Amino acid sequence: MTVQKILLQATEKLSQAGIDTPRLDAEVLLAFVLNCRRLKLYIESEKILSAEQVERYKNLVERRAKKIPAAYLTGSKEFFGLNFAVTPDVLIPRPDTEILTQAAIEALQNIGGEIYFADLGTGSGAICVSVLKFLKTARAAATDISAKALEVAEYNAKKFGVDDRAEFCCGDLFQPLAGKIFHGVVSNPPYIATSDLAGLQAEVRTEPATALDGGADGLKFYRRIVEGAPNFLFSGGFLAMEVGLNQSAAVKNLLVENGNFGGVEILKDLAGIDRVVFARRI
Repeated sequence: MTVQKILLQATEKLSQAGIDTPRLDAEVLLAFVLNCRRLKLYIESEKILSAEQVERYKNLVERRAKKIPAAYLTGSKEFFGLNFAVTPDVLIPRPDTEILTQAAIEALQNIGGEIYFADLGTGSGAICVSVLKFLKTARAAATDISAKALEVAEYNAKKFGVDDRAEFCCGDLFQPLAGKIFHGVVSNPPYIATSDLAGLQAEVRTEPATALDGGADGLKFYRRIVEGAPNFLFSGGFLAMEVGLNQSAAVKNLLVENGNFGGVEILKDLAGIDRVVFARRI
């Protein structure tokens, strides 16, 4: 069977299964099986696949049709131009979170000398590792309540050669960071209201519940982060958090009411949706 033919079959199967991006996912999975870039699938569209490759590919397509995310099937996801390892123990990095990462880089690069920042709920380490990769004078302390997630983050730090500037701590938010002070704190916390979890897309429901469940109103972790952050930030240091749909005003209010923050900004994603709330420690 040729590359072109099997791609057509897979795309049709995924489309019938209700997958939002059937052609893209079919290509991603085939490129994974053939260990090549997606572009090569078009350059070598008449290439004949071996029986083993066909069998392996069809198995992956079957699993994708059952709503298992492609990133979990391939074990990787591109984020900020880097190809991160992911497992079902971590949230799959999303393009929206690149807004938070870019905001952190821009705020940190204006600081002279050695830079020290914290990443709360690091998951795969996508934010932390990306910042370290692009800022050679930065160091980071990253926390997560999941030991298995931290294993993935540590792997990614080593993969991209920044593990000597990253400390990974197992614990709840600021709890493992006692006594440390940072130039910035970043977080993409769980922000889905508990009552909304059951209505999420099937693919999203395969991701760790602890990385999704933001409590009764989705703001549980923002309250805790805003309350704790002033004790871990230098004066003038920043707090940057990704927010969900229609949460930016509520999170901004938390910062204003806290009294330790000023210069609160709301940054939008490429779709014009409020995505990051940014503030400075007074």
